[in-house]
Amino acid sequence: MSVLDIRVLGDPILRQETKVVETVTEEHRRLIDDMFETMHAAKGIGLAAPQIGRTERIAVVDVQGGSQPIALVNPEVVQSSSDTDKSEEGCLSIPDVYGDVERPSRVTVRALDRDGRPFEMEADALLARCFQHEIDHLDGKLFIDYLSILKRRSALNKWAKARERYPDNIRRLTLEEVSEHHRDEEL
Repeated sequence: MSVLDIRVLGDPILRQETKVVETVTEEHRRLIDDMFETMHAAKGIGLAAPQIGRTERIAVVDVQGGSQPIALVNPEVVQSSSDTDKSEEGCLSIPDVYGDVERPSRVTVRALDRDGRPFEMEADALLARCFQHEIDHLDGKLFIDYLSILKRRSALNKWAKARERYPDNIRRLTLEEVSEHHRDEEL
């Protein structure tokens, strides 16, 4: 497995819609493994293919710290609750920027798993939020798109100051971050 570079706000791929995966191949399974490795090393709970410069409709989620990794190929929300929840979100592609986003509090997601088998999963709380956030990435949408004009402007101003740390719109995880991740896995 490999830790991949993460694309940050400003890279056009983050605003593109992804392409449906017709057949899950061994290459897709390796990509999913690398995405989990990258997400965990970056201390995230979700990662979508555009965030690593890929156009496949693939995302990974793990809100349980390694105990419940979920690969999502061609995911779609097939049902969402009318009741909503507002909570703070961040994104590995917009480091150190956060905002309160209102989303349905419960969703049902349909997708293919790592081996191409179809499944449906109901989720609430953090898992529902994470599913929606990652599926948004696959549609070229970012959490800042849900913020009010004033809060979006504030978030973008904060990002403008941080952006210089990411030449070419790429976030390369440091050797220290990767090593720390591997140490945590060994414990």
